[in-house]
Amino acid sequence: MIERITYGDDPLQYADLHWAVGPVRGTVILIHGGFWRWNPEYFDGPTAAAKLLATLGWNIWQIEYRSLGSGGGWPTTLEDVSTAVDRLAEVPGIELGRVITVGHSAGGHLAVWALGHTGPITLAGGVSLAGVLDLRLAEREGIGNNAAVNFLGGTSVTHPDRYDSASPSEHPVVHIPVRIVHGTEDDEVPMSQSNSYVKAAKRTGQDVRLERVKADHYVLIEPGTAAWAATLAAIVDLTA
Repeated sequence: MIERITYGDDPLQYADLHWAVGPVRGTVILIHGGFWRWNPEYFDGPTAAAKLLATLGWNIWQIEYRSLGSGGGWPTTLEDVSTAVDRLAEVPGIELGRVITVGHSAGGHLAVWALGHTGPITLAGGVSLAGVLDLRLAEREGIGNNAAVNFLGGTSVTHPDRYDSASPSEHPVVHIPVRIVHGTEDDEVPMSQSNSYVKAAKRTGQDVRLERVKADHYVLIEPGTAAWAATLAAIVDLTA
């Protein structure tokens, strides 16, 4: 069963709750990508994965949020994600003992960034699927046609505080584990993004693991692929 629930007054402030079938293994907050830019098709990118995970026993909180072109960007997109995470705590009957974030591409950035948010839910972990985890590096590399600069409204020179606040590599959450899956053939988000985060996380002592798979950018969220097996393993690991 899928239930659409709002977390604000804007038409894009909603989430689809895919209720788990059978015994509940945990709850996944699923965040789509798209380089923080609005496209009505981006929300459905991970829907097939959401439906499958629900049949395997996870409640899936698949969130939409405002992005560039739909009223988002700095700081609205981050505020929407935080509010959506908090709204989950108000859903009757939801399993809150094993809640993790999972995101793809820019959604991977938001999933790991959200681990630092303090609210009514204690997050058990985060999974980044080819996430943009180092925004200063993303600026230098021009990832996604300068997506990080557009998202944050300027460069790291003009807005260093925004990069400090929004970049997961700047402040790994030491006590919350992170699992990363990244394709070696990814030509959208380079492996350097995941490598940079792992390096920063290990300096702090965070429990972090990076699984490199022979895959491109998109198959990480496509059930039935070899890369999907690594994604599923990361989710199982953090909700065991």
